[in-house]
Amino acid sequence: MAGRMNGIWQSTKKAAEWPVMAILFTFLLGIGNFALHKAVIARYQPMLAHMQGLVRLLGGSASLAAEFAVLLVALLLVANGHSGWGWAYFGYSLFNGLTGWLILSRRV
Repeated sequence: MAGRMNGIWQSTKKAAEWPVMAILFTFLLGIGNFALHKAVIARYQPMLAHMQGLVRLLGGSASLAAEFAVLLVALLLVANGHSGWGWAYFGYSLFNGLTGWLILSRRV
C-alpha cells in the first residue's frame, strides 16, 4: 500500500519489510556460524583435551556461549534499526566461514 506523507508518495509496506528481512538474514547467518563452530569443535575434540584450565573443563561450551552473545547483540542492534551492525555481522560470518573452511579442510 502506498500512503501520502508530506506531499510525497511512499510505500509503507517496503518500509516495514526491511527490518524483518535484516533480522531474518542475521539469524540465518547465526545458524550457519553455530553449525560451523560446532563442526570445528567436534573435529578437534582431542585437541581440547590437552588444553589447560577452563577450556578443557567446558569442552568448547564457552566459545559457543560467546558465539551466542555475539549473535544476540547483533540481533538486538539490527532489530533496533542499526543496520550497520547487520553488515558487521555479515563480515564476521564471512571471516568465520573462511577460517572454518581452512581449519576443516586442514589447510591451516
